[in-house]
Amino acid sequence: MILAKRPEVDRFLKAPDPAVRAAVIHGKDRSGVAERAVQLCRAITPDLNDPFNVTVLTDSDIDGDDVRLDEALTALSMTGGRRLVRVRLGSEKAAIDKQLAAALKAHADGAYNPDAMLVIEAGALGRDSALRKAAEAAPAAVAIACYEDETGDVARMTREALAADKVGLTQDALDRFVARLPRERGLMRQEIERLALYIGPGSGRTIDVAELEAHLGVEPDASLQDAALQAFGGRPAPAQSGLRRALAEGESPVMAVRQASIHLGKLRRINVLQSNGAGAKEAARAAGVFWKQEAEMLRQARSWRLEDLDRALDSVNAADIATKTTGSPDQLIAERLLLEISARARRLGL
Repeated sequence: MILAKRPEVDRFLKAPDPAVRAAVIHGKDRSGVAERAVQLCRAITPDLNDPFNVTVLTDSDIDGDDVRLDEALTALSMTGGRRLVRVRLGSEKAAIDKQLAAALKAHADGAYNPDAMLVIEAGALGRDSALRKAAEAAPAAVAIACYEDETGDVARMTREALAADKVGLTQDALDRFVARLPRERGLMRQEIERLALYIGPGSGRTIDVAELEAHLGVEPDASLQDAALQAFGGRPAPAQSGLRRALAEGESPVMAVRQASIHLGKLRRINVLQSNGAGAKEAARAAGVFWKQEAEMLRQARSWRLEDLDRALDSVNAADIATKTTGSPDQLIAERLLLEISARARRLGL
């Protein structure tokens, strides 16, 4: 069964039909996929870390191992309530696609524990994907495709998020802010949260274009942005200087790693848009690139291809976990990450 219209998707994510045993959420915007998957999973079980009711599997867990997934779908809840089996895919291997398609069809037909809910998060699945076809065809399964948010959807999301913090924007300021936002959900959420902090959560204030421009033009984490920009541009010394300046200004190593992740996300977005036919400047604007950095970002995007960004993302994710580990030398970890990225960039010809 296909769920395509936003109202029906929203209703299902908030209160899934008990007769539905499987859901495949897929799309190019991986953070949008993850956001919707988390919402659905929490509607199944509030505690996503419950070891008795929740099983989380990845590609490597099930690659060539049918038993692992079968066991997860067959297991019964030890504490009552619906079980959740969450599969998070990071690759597009045809063998795994077919394996999951077979498991989904069998589960939808009642071959496993009927009280288990199978939620699969995937990248963009083409129409030839066996998994996508199985989810669309089974009456007890749903397929939800995550497309890029329309301008109106982004504006609505911004208004709702700011209203939750009791702050707002005038209509002109909202239009300006939405036009500057990247179209990747994870980055959008971060920018909206940062704006709410700037206005003052709970203050009841609504700011206009002039005050918004002050926020957009002089950002508190400018040194971290510069450090990430220099690192991905293959300039280790300026990247290191920018990081140390930011830390001296009170920024944290955790935020330094996050900024590197945001920068990587923008480069990825530019790559994807250009591969789909967008012009360079159009792609940069859609990725939320500040106009003063546009030329440099496009220069970097020409060298940083998607496969290179994937390898760098592994290092960023490892650094993110390490900086949040108690007792870790977080400053050293952040500095080492930027130097590693700089070295990769230089090997790419930057």
